[in-house]
Amino acid sequence: MIDVICEDGLRTLIIDRADKANSLTREMLAALAAAVDEANADPGTKALILTGRGKVFSAGADLDAARAGLATDPVWERLSGAIADSPLLTIAALNGTAAGGALGMVLASDLRVAAPAAKFFYPVMKLGFLPQPSDPDRLAALVGPARAKLLLMGGQKIDAAEALQIGLVDRLSDTPLDEARAIATDALGAERIHVEAIKEML
Repeated sequence: MIDVICEDGLRTLIIDRADKANSLTREMLAALAAAVDEANADPGTKALILTGRGKVFSAGADLDAARAGLATDPVWERLSGAIADSPLLTIAALNGTAAGGALGMVLASDLRVAAPAAKFFYPVMKLGFLPQPSDPDRLAALVGPARAKLLLMGGQKIDAAEALQIGLVDRLSDTPLDEARAIATDALGAERIHVEAIKEML
């Protein structure tokens, strides 16, 4: 349910469970984390793109799995930590809506490109869960504490235009994967040590 495409210094990880709105199981999250670790360890890889198949990036946790304990599983933090600590240029190419825990990997990415129809929400209060530990800080760093509270405590769903306006996403595109590839062009043409050095400076 996770496809990995490797080409010329770029790895693309694709969530492939479109019939279930790309909802995530523990096995899928572990596979994503392992794929990020593998990309990070490969000296020939310079950029990483996360995307989904179909019209939804990810609806978050599979509901049955969430009820069975996935909502509080440390695998979420393992994945977002691997992305946040990556020496690569990491880009979330959001082909559609990103919801709940799936926002963790989006927030941990360096850049976010979204389809105009994408929506964003994180209904943890409604569902009786806490957000993953690192998500509130990353969300507040992008949109500010008050807007983070709107999403996490107010349960607000925002569209792509508002997400762009408040800084949750960096660019809108009808073809977010193509746009992400274009953004990665300079990193792919550079030495990996150069990519790592600029990330460290920032």
